[in-house]
Amino acid sequence: MKVTVQLLASTLGGIVFMGVLLFVPAGTFDYWQAWVFIAVFIVGTMVPTVYLAVKYPDALQRRMTSGPWAETRTVQRLITVGIVLSVVAVGVVSALDHRFGWSTPPTAVVVIGNVLVFAGLLLAEVVIIQNNYAAATITVEADQPVVSTGLYGLVRHPMYVGALTMMVGMPLALASFWGLLTLIPGALVFVARITDEEKALRHELDGYEEYTEKVHYRLVPGVW
Repeated sequence: MKVTVQLLASTLGGIVFMGVLLFVPAGTFDYWQAWVFIAVFIVGTMVPTVYLAVKYPDALQRRMTSGPWAETRTVQRLITVGIVLSVVAVGVVSALDHRFGWSTPPTAVVVIGNVLVFAGLLLAEVVIIQNNYAAATITVEADQPVVSTGLYGLVRHPMYVGALTMMVGMPLALASFWGLLTLIPGALVFVARITDEEKALRHELDGYEEYTEKVHYRLVPGVW
């Protein structure tokens, strides 16, 4: 019952947040790209969430404990605030772009953007299925294993690959090329989170050091 209430509250909160984030700076509700994006985001979030609630309730509970207040490390609290601000920046700049007509991407770009958003959300669900300990906060539980198969056999942080894929798709889905500029500070924040997270994992998670010797790349094979 508690999880159901949390899901409903999270869904409603997400809708309100997205609505304010996009339609206020856009200065209008006549912004079909924003409506489509919100619909894609809700479907891409809720369908996997319901699936996790049925099949992997423990994993879902770990994902729902999130936000700066949920982090135990001060640096991660600051980084989490930075991630939230990055998402806000993407939405606000993209909406202002729509309002003032700074750029006019074709519909095909909007479609590609929504595909990326949905793909990023779907990738995040696959990661949780492959690693039930993939929490939204930097924590290590007792007897937590190191997962090195599936997506974790390709890169060490596939969850963040999904998040960044969604962030790349977001300005395109909102019909904004200028919104892509906000991805630069956003990517830097994720790099800071990963770098600090790995310090904690190397120290607290048995076998993680050996895992890094097996899987060399954090986000992009052959790059970093």
